[in-house]
Amino acid sequence: MENKKHICLCLAHMSEAGWERKFIQEAFDMNWVAPLGPNVDAFEVALERFLGEGKRVAALSSGTAVVHLSMVLLDVQPGDEVICQSFTFAASCNPIVYQGATPVFVDSEPDTWNMDPDLLEVAIKDRLACTGRLPKAIVLVCLYGMPPKYDEILAVADRYGIPVVEDAAEAFGSRYKGRLCGTFGRFGVLSFNGNKMITTSGGGALVCPDETMKRRVLFYATQAREPFPYYQHEQIGYNYRMSNVCAGIGRGQMYVAEDHIRHHRLLAEQYVRLFSDEEAVTVHLNPSDSFDSNYWLNTITFDASLTCDVDRVRLLLAESGVETRPLWKPLHLQPVFKDAPRYLNGVSERLFASGLCLPSGPCVSVEDAGFVADLIKSSLR
Repeated sequence: MENKKHICLCLAHMSEAGWERKFIQEAFDMNWVAPLGPNVDAFEVALERFLGEGKRVAALSSGTAVVHLSMVLLDVQPGDEVICQSFTFAASCNPIVYQGATPVFVDSEPDTWNMDPDLLEVAIKDRLACTGRLPKAIVLVCLYGMPPKYDEILAVADRYGIPVVEDAAEAFGSRYKGRLCGTFGRFGVLSFNGNKMITTSGGGALVCPDETMKRRVLFYATQAREPFPYYQHEQIGYNYRMSNVCAGIGRGQMYVAEDHIRHHRLLAEQYVRLFSDEEAVTVHLNPSDSFDSNYWLNTITFDASLTCDVDRVRLLLAESGVETRPLWKPLHLQPVFKDAPRYLNGVSERLFASGLCLPSGPCVSVEDAGFVADLIKSSLR
């Protein structure tokens, strides 16, 4: 099989109508290229309308900055512990350490691949017994766009009065029981990195419960400057606001957001059909009708009974111009977190050893998906 083009894992895709270019040009025409400005305001309003639920949104410089400010707003301090899903990217956890706190890793359950509710309660009880204190927060991740088991997890969090930070960086447009991810926790985290469902080149947004909290976010995100005619600072702040230029890209992307989500889901349907005759491959899908993933990255796992070298398959695909990626390496296996407490059941380690992320997004055609599937099935034979 010959591939005449490089098939990337997940690329940014601009609107054919050029909305992004229009709003960026407006920023240049107005000479408003610094942080803040009309594009930032309009982008935040568009996001608030998209999310609903009365939420308010603050556009920031990155998804990591968003997680960090959520830790600041929850008053996470040195000596505190914060529970974090282990099966995720390091950006979900690093801000915990920025605050001098200790991450406590909780493994996944096999249906959604997200935080195991039962193991979460085990971890909370054990940390209370070990330290005499409850964890300060829970960072819950919507992995690869898949909603977690919100009902069970939020019930555990509410039982102990622990606030949930909902990392929906990969789940823009995903829903649980009809409600959009990013609107369930005390705070929601969105990311607009170059490979996300919509992009601002680099950026993110903090989903807040109300306008008062949004103003608090913006205070910290603009160096915690007090309202004086001169510069006065009574608290430590951060330079975390999104630029007016980047927000122009995001503002334009909102016009095609639903199209992007539909295409990711179309590819999921195609991968299911293409692998329907291959018992060794399982496409990760919604566990029930309550879950409605955006399938940001379509993912597969190989039958554990096979002596399948997943990395060999990945390299064979790369030789044919197809970019894939292993599933996230669990954070409890990362050397930098070797001393962190962890509560494990083996699920994330099995997934890491047996899974691949497949090319997804508007730049991947149905024909591309067929080529990828044929290569994988050929590699197994």
